[in-house]
This record gives sequence, structure tokens and C-alpha cells, in this order.
Amino acid sequence: MYKKYLKTAAPVLVLALSVGAVQIMIAAKPAPEKKEEEQRLVSLLYSEAREETVHLAVATQGEVRPHTEIDLTPQVAGRIVAIAENFAEGAGFEAGETLIQLDDADYRLALARAEADVAEAEVLLQQARAAAAVKSRQWASINPGREPTPLQVNRPQVVEAEARMRSARAALADAELNLARTQIKLPFQGRVIRRDVGVGQFVTENTPLGRVFATDRVEVRLPLTDLQLQELDLPMGFVATGGNPGPQVTLSAQVGRERRQWQGRIVRTQAAVDEQTRLIYAVAEVQDPYGKGASEGVPLAVGLFVSAEAEGVQAHKALVLPRDALRNADEVYVVGPDNRLKIRTVKVLSTSEQRVVVASGVVEGERVVTSAIANVVDGMEVQPVTQLARQ
Repeated sequence: MYKKYLKTAAPVLVLALSVGAVQIMIAAKPAPEKKEEEQRLVSLLYSEAREETVHLAVATQGEVRPHTEIDLTPQVAGRIVAIAENFAEGAGFEAGETLIQLDDADYRLALARAEADVAEAEVLLQQARAAAAVKSRQWASINPGREPTPLQVNRPQVVEAEARMRSARAALADAELNLARTQIKLPFQGRVIRRDVGVGQFVTENTPLGRVFATDRVEVRLPLTDLQLQELDLPMGFVATGGNPGPQVTLSAQVGRERRQWQGRIVRTQAAVDEQTRLIYAVAEVQDPYGKGASEGVPLAVGLFVSAEAEGVQAHKALVLPRDALRNADEVYVVGPDNRLKIRTVKVLSTSEQRVVVASGVVEGERVVTSAIANVVDGMEVQPVTQLARQ
């Protein structure tokens, strides 16, 4: 009985002793040291705010328009017998190039008749002068010392022949002019907006042939406030002269994948305030926009909407920051002496691709963040990294 009990209790006793030993070993093991994780600070590039004397940029926008745009019309009637290849929508033409040729047969006949009339008038004039000379000699031999009347020496006949000669020459000039007008030309280089006629069509005076514009220069109408006008030192009713050609203006637009720039000048301003917008409009001109004035071969095309920027002439004391420092149009991030980030609202005076000029919100020497940062928290601790301010 005892042996049977011992066989049953022995395994239980061994198991209990094992569990107890494991518990004693666990309790005797030293506790692991707890290491506190150090907070990783965000590294940010910064530049110091600088106070400078600056000329503020005046920014505005406008649409490119041709300086000269006209409807092409004939001055004589006739049937169209030829149209130049350059007289097509979008095509360019040279000054003095024949764009349309009218049938000139009738005008050549008229010219021939006018030339004959001039020849006939020339003969009649010579005859009248010869007859007057004979009468004058006869009067002098018969009536020495006496003054003849005009009629006695055929002076009225000579005056009449001279008048007929002038009329015949005027008719000849008119015939030559009408013949020349059968070749429709323009005195300027330009491009065609549209063509309204075709070969074989009969046209009369003032029949619309098409619409064209000159490419010697284009203009952009720019709206300005009175403060912007003051920054540019331009009076109302300003007109550019040789001594004062007007302030330079840089025009820019996105063309394809690149942003292009063109240089021009403000040549005049309106003499009145626009009743609807309460703004004053200035006109900027760009010379030869399809040639030398193009931007790396890209013309300043008519109809293009452009941004315009001109540098003011009045000097201002202001703080200059890199363009990358500006956030959300009017905010900057400042790193304080304790390396904590502060979000500041600034008053922006002017911006460009390289810099931003502010009047308030930061002080000279403060560190403004220029690198990109996400999840900004006011007062967060950062690791500033020096970066020189860019011009």
C-alpha cells in the first residue's frame, strides 16, 4: 500500500520541485535596464533676414494685342485673278508684297486713253502758244508802242490749252494710280488673321478681303493701382519720348513646358481712371515680337495672356528673405534662440522667383526656415542648419 502511494506521489513531487526551482531562478535574475529613447530633432535649413534698400516690383497682368489691326479692302473694283500664298490665315507677309491681284485690263486701257489725251493736249498747247506768238509779233509791227488786249494776242486760248494740259495730266496720274491699286499691298510687315475672298470673285470698293495685323510691335494693356503708378513714378496721361522712354517691363507666360520672358517698355498711361475697375491702365510695347523681340525663337503672340513685372523707382527700407521662406502666401517659420520653431505672419511687399520682400513679421538677423517641412507644430524643437540667404 505504501509502495503504491509512493509511486503515485513521486512524479507530482518532482514536478512541483521543478516549478519551484524555475520560479526561484526567475526571481533571482536581475531586471533589465530601461533605456529612454532620445527625441530625434528635425534638421532645417535657415537664412538670416536682412534689411536692405530695395526697389519694389510692380506686378500686373494683361493680354497681348496688335498695335495695328485693320480690315483689308480694295480701292478699285475688279475680279480677283491671283491671291498670294502668304495671304492665308496665320501666314506672314512682307511690307510691299502683293497679296491680291485684280484684273487690270480695263485699267490699262484707261491708262492708254489718258496718255493719248495728254499727247493731244500737248499739241493743242503748242499750237495755242505758237498762234499767240504770231499775234504778238503782228501787233508789235502794226501798233508799235501800244499794249494789246489779251484777246488780241490769244492769251485766253493759251490759258485754256494749259488748263486742258493740266487736266489731261491729272487724268493720267489717276489712271496710273488706279492701275497700281489693282495690286493690293500693305506698307507694313504683318500676319493674316482671316481671309474672306477667293480667286474669281468680283469685288468692289470697300469689299472686305480679310483682316491683318502688323508685327513691327505689339502692346499689352496693364491695369495699375494709383500706388503702383506712384512706385513707377508715372503720371496719368504719360506718353514716352526720346528723353523719357518709359520704365522697362518684363513680360512672362507659360508656353508649352517652359516659362518664357520678353522685354518691353511702358510707353503711355491713360489720363482717366476706369469707371468700372477704378484702375489706371498703362500700355507696354514690345518691338519686333515675332523677330528680334522673341524669346529664344518663341514670339510674343497676339492673344497671349502674360504676367508683367516692372521695377519701381522709389527706394524702400525692407527685409529681404529667400523666396523659399514664404509659406501660404503670408507666413514664415522662424527658429528662435532656443531652437524652437515659431510660425509668423508677415506683410509681403513684393515677391520674385528668388526673393520675397516683407515690411513686418520678422526682424533683421532672425533665422527663417527655407527647407521644406511637413507637420509643422508651433513651438516644436528643431535642429537649425546654416544656409546663406540668396539674392
